[in-house]
Amino acid sequence: MTDFITVAIGLLIPFAGTTLGAAMVFFIRGEMSDSLRRLMLGFASGVMIAASVWSLLIPAINMTEMSGGIGWVPAVIGFLAGVAFLLILDYIVPHLHRGTDIPEGRKTSLGKSTMMFLAVTLHNIPEGMATGVVFAGLLSKDASIPVAAAFALSIGIALQNFPEGTVLSVPMMANGITKKRAFLYGVASGIVEPIGAVLTITLTSIMLPILPYILSFAAGAMIYVVVDELIPEAQSGDHSNIGTIGAALGFALMMLLDIALG
Repeated sequence: MTDFITVAIGLLIPFAGTTLGAAMVFFIRGEMSDSLRRLMLGFASGVMIAASVWSLLIPAINMTEMSGGIGWVPAVIGFLAGVAFLLILDYIVPHLHRGTDIPEGRKTSLGKSTMMFLAVTLHNIPEGMATGVVFAGLLSKDASIPVAAAFALSIGIALQNFPEGTVLSVPMMANGITKKRAFLYGVASGIVEPIGAVLTITLTSIMLPILPYILSFAAGAMIYVVVDELIPEAQSGDHSNIGTIGAALGFALMMLLDIALG
């Protein structure tokens, strides 16, 4: 029962971050400033990069080497598979990135707000997987993932989910969406994270020997999101160094959490 409660709390922390970020629609008047948006997106990208390295790839390498395998094999294969997975989803799922009116994925008649919602929801999938696979490792007696390290990742993802929830929900009001509905859009975009985490835990518990591959897979999927969406948007427009500062702060904070708590 204690393990169940611990895992449940860990899986819900990132969702809480998205919810709190979406709730900013009730406090921010008018449109979000471009500088604040780039700073928040840069921060989110820095957190995800650091989490991919310290919380996912390094543990995958260590687990493999401890079991007598070649450390880089699952790291490279899993990482590239994660990138390929998100690339395929990008081609299949209709979605719209912020700052553009040209939709990606399959052609659809969905509205702009709905496609923006799908874009964020799509890119929340690897974060749910990352949380799930780390807590699956925590539950496993064969994996050396401490409770503090698992919660460090969960808290880090929650921190980067906060700006993502805000950046999704606040601009929706400019499209005529009410504050309440924009908030619900933001909350709904984060639901895939605990769902994806539970599915990943179930999968990992069945195929524990491939845990290093799944850790690396989640890292590859997260890096795809960072390179494909977060960094380009954080660097758009003038004064792109604002996004760079945000990325540095996010990376440093996540690195601090992982090393101090791990």
